[in-house]
Amino acid sequence: MLDFNIHQSPFSFRYGSQEMRRLWSEANKRRIWRKIWVEMAKAQMQFGLAAKEQVDDLAAHMEDIDIPQALEIESEIHHDLMAEMHVFAKQCPKGGGILHLGATSMDIKDNAEALLIKKSLDLILAKLAQLLEKLGEKINAYASLPVMGCTHLQPAEPTTLGYRLANYAQDLMNDYNSLLEVRNTVKGKGFKGAVGTAAANVMLFGQEGQARFEEIISKSLDLPFFYISSQTYSRRQDFTVLSALAALAAGAHKFAFDLRLLQSEMIGELSEPFASAQVGSSAMPFKRNPIESEKIDSLSRLVSSALQTAWANHASSLLERTLDDSANRRVILPQTFLAVDEILLTFTRIIEGLRVNEKAIAVNLEKFGQFSALESILTEAVKNGADRLSMHEALRQISMQAWEETQQGAANPLQKLVLEDEVVKAWISMERLEELFNIETYTGIAEARALEIAGQIRTRFG
Repeated sequence: MLDFNIHQSPFSFRYGSQEMRRLWSEANKRRIWRKIWVEMAKAQMQFGLAAKEQVDDLAAHMEDIDIPQALEIESEIHHDLMAEMHVFAKQCPKGGGILHLGATSMDIKDNAEALLIKKSLDLILAKLAQLLEKLGEKINAYASLPVMGCTHLQPAEPTTLGYRLANYAQDLMNDYNSLLEVRNTVKGKGFKGAVGTAAANVMLFGQEGQARFEEIISKSLDLPFFYISSQTYSRRQDFTVLSALAALAAGAHKFAFDLRLLQSEMIGELSEPFASAQVGSSAMPFKRNPIESEKIDSLSRLVSSALQTAWANHASSLLERTLDDSANRRVILPQTFLAVDEILLTFTRIIEGLRVNEKAIAVNLEKFGQFSALESILTEAVKNGADRLSMHEALRQISMQAWEETQQGAANPLQKLVLEDEVVKAWISMERLEELFNIETYTGIAEARALEIAGQIRTRFG
């Protein structure tokens, strides 16, 4: 039960899934520490340094986490891992005496965090796959629906809604591949001691024995180890992991930012789900604010900020190790994973309940879509022998007149003006001009490519 009389992180109850919270919980972290100690003892047993009854004793008490007792000890000795070791050893009268033989703190902590990172990436990848599956369904449904494309936040040429969504999906598929590669290359420090030379374990096992000792535990933990380390694994790994997560968050941010724009009443083409009892504003009862999209953008901004800290942790770790990364890593690793977890959960809900206002889409196409015909008219006229610069100027003057009338609230007169222009008619027939103003045929590869992306998603994630 959370105590709301003291500060609680929003990630403790508001953002992220319960499974991600449990994974990064203090209890689970200590449980993994204990598992590593047990696997060390099992490996040492193969070298005659531990008895089976000692190992069995440790394994029997691996789940007996007592955080209050550990924190009480830590308040005196100021070392969290040693405090946990004291509690564990006291619980294990037979096995406690062999705990931590040949190890330093980061042999336990860094391997534990590498395991947490791998498991967290598994959760993220599963949620990303689910999001892609839902997004693929929307792409397929709207592959052919023309919408007004914009560049510089100005009307440009038509695209299709499915193709626009396919742009987001393509980035997310690349993110999936990147995260999968990162997940499959995450390594632990191994058991190399205070400066990475494994001197204590070489004393215990010899050079070849030390390598075998690491190999045994690597296999039991399903965690490869860095070949070389200092007191810690290279903090470059944290930066690599967080970079991949930040790239995913950047794509989510773009989608949410675009949706916020398109949900504005001045455009009104798309909107996120809005519950029947949802309150948009305490002052303005009519408001339908895009709070889910805004949350994605807010959390994505937080994710991106972790990169600077991870960069400094790597770049500023002097010689074999300094402790100035420790405190912030307790924050940036769980917090970033929880933030990305919440981003994906929210993104998926939005896609599932995405509202498409086809009437607003049609109105915007009617108002601005005619302008996109000018490129095809220019191309057709030049193909028929017209001077490109002269034709461009004629169409520019016509379009400026039409734009001005449109901005004054009139219906777009562009097609009428073009059909009446003698310069244009000299090179293109009336029948052909009317065909060129059919904007639904001016979406190029959009529908075909959108359907292709939807098919790729369905094959891989469906």
